Amino acid sequence: MTDGAADAGSAHLPVLFAQVMEALRIREDGTYLDGTFGRGGHARGVLEHLGTKGRLLLMDKDPEAIAKAESDFGGDPRVAIRRGSFADLAQWNATEAGLDGVLFDLGVSSPQLDDASRGFSFRNDGPLDMRMDNASGESAAQWLARVDADAIADVLWIFGEERMSRRIARAIVAARAETPITRTAQLADLIASIVGRGADKIHPATRSFQAIRIFINRELDDLEAGLDAAYTRLRPGGRLAVISFHSLEDRIVKRFIATHAKPPAGDRRSPMPQAFVPTLRAIDSDVRADAAETMRNPRSRSAVLRIAERLPEKPAAERLPVLEHGA
Repeated sequence: MTDGAADAGSAHLPVLFAQVMEALRIREDGTYLDGTFGRGGHARGVLEHLGTKGRLLLMDKDPEAIAKAESDFGGDPRVAIRRGSFADLAQWNATEAGLDGVLFDLGVSSPQLDDASRGFSFRNDGPLDMRMDNASGESAAQWLARVDADAIADVLWIFGEERMSRRIARAIVAARAETPITRTAQLADLIASIVGRGADKIHPATRSFQAIRIFINRELDDLEAGLDAAYTRLRPGGRLAVISFHSLEDRIVKRFIATHAKPPAGDRRSPMPQAFVPTLRAIDSDVRADAAETMRNPRSRSAVLRIAERLPEKPAAERLPVLEHGA
């Protein structure tokens, strides 16, 4: 989530703004859910397309984002606001009647990155927190202080694909025996001393910080649960739009859409072909920012938008079998 439209009237737009507005195909009387409010750039765009009978539901884990939503949109009768993860969207009574569009803008927002006190970035020193909801759960510093080297290495490898994960993990455990690791600069400098600076411009701690953040906030688990929840609430013709900034996230979204849009591979051992009914249609599989946007907002370079549309259920008589290989 790299929301550049932090304030009303700002000249900056959130990532892939025009593409998201087109993807959601907003109707004046529709009901839409923004599961990652951030600072409201996409939400503001949706609201501008809604009439008096339209409805906009806003969610975010971050209490600061919710405070912004309440400040900007709390007085609008078309808007409802809930603090929490989009993984739980189906548990919100406001979604029971169905949704015409759902947006997830994944990752960390620009305001979160720019606020050193949140601990997401090593550009400016701050407390090593990294929680989207800093009022609950375990901070990155607390987690690093209690787990063993194997657990740290697994997180760095699985969620950050850091090739030097085990060396970094051992160095963290050794360093914390001398001094608790509680600041972002401490951790970044320690990682840099192990990884070193290569020819590219990426800071050597980037992958490790990303991995720890994803783990601390259960981002991939929430994404899988959120996609399932959105699927259950989308009305026929409703659109799902997901912006990813990490290959692990994008892989989950791509696989989810394919599971509901394409028949599974045939199984020669299956005695009978299984009926398959597509319930999603992939609209665009790989929408990216153009050159003008990436120049204006470098963070948009890694953004990938995937779009799917909920299909109506077909009667059993119309369902097509999945043929076995070689049939």
